[in-house]
Amino acid sequence: MQVTETLSQGLKREFRVVLPASELEQRLSGELATMKDRVRINGFRPGKVPVAHLRRLYGRSVMADVVQNAVTEANRKIVDENGLKLANEPEVKFPENQEEIAAALEAKADLAFTVALEVLPAFELADTSDVTITKPVATVEDTDVDETLTRMAKQNAAWESKGDDAVAATGDRVSVDFTGTMDGEAFQGGSGTDIQVELGSNTFIPGFEEQLVGIKKGETRTVNVTFPPNYMAEHLAGKAAQFEVTAKDVLAPGALTIDDELAKGFGMESLDALKDAIRSTLQRDLDAQSRRKLKKELLDALDTKYSFELPQSLVEQEFAAVWSQVVADLKNNNRTFADEGTTEDEAKAEYRRIAERRVRLGLVLAQIGEQAEVKVSDDEVTQALIARVREYPGQEKEVWDYYRNNPQALAQIRAPLFEEKVVDHILSQVKVEETPIAKEDLFRDEDEAAKPAAESAAEPA
Repeated sequence: MQVTETLSQGLKREFRVVLPASELEQRLSGELATMKDRVRINGFRPGKVPVAHLRRLYGRSVMADVVQNAVTEANRKIVDENGLKLANEPEVKFPENQEEIAAALEAKADLAFTVALEVLPAFELADTSDVTITKPVATVEDTDVDETLTRMAKQNAAWESKGDDAVAATGDRVSVDFTGTMDGEAFQGGSGTDIQVELGSNTFIPGFEEQLVGIKKGETRTVNVTFPPNYMAEHLAGKAAQFEVTAKDVLAPGALTIDDELAKGFGMESLDALKDAIRSTLQRDLDAQSRRKLKKELLDALDTKYSFELPQSLVEQEFAAVWSQVVADLKNNNRTFADEGTTEDEAKAEYRRIAERRVRLGLVLAQIGEQAEVKVSDDEVTQALIARVREYPGQEKEVWDYYRNNPQALAQIRAPLFEEKVVDHILSQVKVEETPIAKEDLFRDEDEAAKPAAESAAEPA
C-alpha cells in the first residue's frame, strides 16, 4: 500500500492511496485460503474445496471486503503516521471509471483512491487569570413559598356547585357538553361530554372561555372561535369554528385550606416540611438559572480570547442543526423572517456566526478538558441515562436499548457532562464575584438567552 499526501491547505488534507494489483491478489488469496477451512459446499469434503472454485463463487464479495479493510487500514495509517486529529470522518473517493474498478476487483489492475479529510486546528490555550465574571445570586423569599402554597391549595381544593340560578364568573368552573362544527359540518375531535372549563385559565382556544362568562346551568350558547395558526392539529389550524355549548353545572372553588392535612396530601409530614420542600425546589430553579447566566458570561469571555481557523465540516454540521430548529420554530408559530424584523439571508448570516461560535468554543473546551484530564465515568453516564429514560414513562426499555446500542446517541449523554466539568474547572481558575439579584432580574431576557445560540458549546467537543 502506497500513501502519498497530495494536498495540505489550511485544515484540509488529501492523500492518494494505491494498492498494487499484486497486493490485491495476495490479500484476496489469503482471505480465500482462510475461507477454505470454514466453508461447506456440497460435493467437497471440509477443507478440500479448491481455492479456484471458491474464487469463482465468492471472489467478488470477498474482494469487496478486502477493499473495505484496505480503506480502513489506509485511514488509520494516514492518521497515525501524520499525527492527525480528525474533525470528521474521512471522505473516500474511488475512480469514476467503472472498467478501472472492475479490473481492480479482479486483481488485474492497481486500485487507486483518494482520502480527503479535515483536521482539528492547533492552538494554544489562553491565559484566563485576568478573567472576572459575575455570578448573579437570588434567594427564595417567603412570599414565593406562600404563592406556591396557595397555588397548590387551589389545585387541591374541592369545587362546589353554585346552584341552579348562579351565573358563571371568571374563576368559576363550568361543566359542559359541546359539539363543534365548521361550515355546518361536525369535525373530528370537536365534541366533548362533561368537560370542565375553568373560566380565566386560558387553557382552551382563545375566546372560548370568555364567551361562557355569565352562562347558567342548563343554558346553551353558541361560541364562535378561530383555532390558532399553530394549533397542533394541522387540519384545524387557523380555521373558524362554532361550538354549541350546554352548561350542566356551574361550580365555585371551595375554601382554600393550608394546613398539615394539605401537606399530607402531597406526601409530607407537616406544613413546615412542605414549605421546606417548596423552598428547596424553588432555590434549585434559581440556582440553575444563576448557573446558566454564569456559564454564558464565562463562554463570552472565552470567546474573546480565541481566533483560529475552524473546520468547515463542523461549522456546516452545526449550522444545519441550528437552522433546522429556527425554521421549525417559525413554522410552528406561523411566523416569517419579516415578522422577526429580518430577512432569511440576514438570519442565515447571524446563525452561521452562532454556529461558528459554538464550534470554536466546543474545540476550546475540549482542549482545556483534555489538558486538565477531565474524565466522565461510566457510572456518571449511566446515572444521566437513567434520568433520560425516566422522561419516557412506558418506553423505558426501548429508550435504554436505543442509547446502549447507539454509541453516537450515548455520546450525546456524555458530552454535556464533560462540558459542565470543564466549565467547573475553568471557573476554579477565574475570578468569580457573587452579586445579589432579584428573581425577576435573574430571569429577565430568558427568551433571548434561549435562542439556539449562546450558552452551550458545540457537540464536536
